[in-house]
Amino acid sequence: MKRAYVVGIGGDSASGKSTLTSRLEERLSDYKVKVFRMDKYFREASERPDVAGILNGKIYRDDNHPNTLDLERLHADVLAAREEDWDIILIEGMFILWDEAMAPVLDLKVFVDCDPDERLRRRVTRNLAFGQDLEEIMERYVQAVVPRQREYVEPSKWKADIIVNGFRTVDDGPAGVDIILSWIEKNAAGA
Repeated sequence: MKRAYVVGIGGDSASGKSTLTSRLEERLSDYKVKVFRMDKYFREASERPDVAGILNGKIYRDDNHPNTLDLERLHADVLAAREEDWDIILIEGMFILWDEAMAPVLDLKVFVDCDPDERLRRRVTRNLAFGQDLEEIMERYVQAVVPRQREYVEPSKWKADIIVNGFRTVDDGPAGVDIILSWIEKNAAGA
C-alpha cells in the first residue's frame, strides 16, 4: 500500500492557515484527504503553561507555546493515519514546522505569511466574536502572543518549502492555492 503524502501548513495566529487548509481540502476532493488541526490538540487549560507579559509582568495562560499542545498524541495520530488508506494528509497549526519530531514525516512544508497588522485585525474580529473585549485582546496580543510567535513560529518559516501570502486572497482564499495543489498532485502520486 502506498504511503499518504503529508503536508504541514504553519504560520502565525490568524495568518490564514485554516482557510488555506480548507481550500486545499475542497480542491483535493478527488483524493482521500485526512485533515489534522493542531488546535484540536490543546491540553486542558489547567495543564497549559503560563507566561508573564513582557512589559506588565501579568500572568497569562500561554496558548502560544508548544507545551500547550499534546504533540505526542498528534504524532501518534498522524503516524497511524499514514498506515491507513489516505492519499493526502494535511496538518495545520502554528507549530507544525517548529516541531522537529514531525519534520521527517512532512513531504511538503508550507508557511502562510501575513502582514502583522492584518493578523491583528483578524484576531480582534475573531476574539470579539468569542466575547472578549478589545482591551483584553490587545493587551494579551502585545504582552504574550507576539513574543511567543517571534520565538517559535516566525523562525519556522525558513523550514518551509513554499511560503504563501496569507494577506492576498484569490477566490476567497489565500493566494498560492494553485501552486500548492500543483505540487501536491505532482508529488503525491509517488509518495
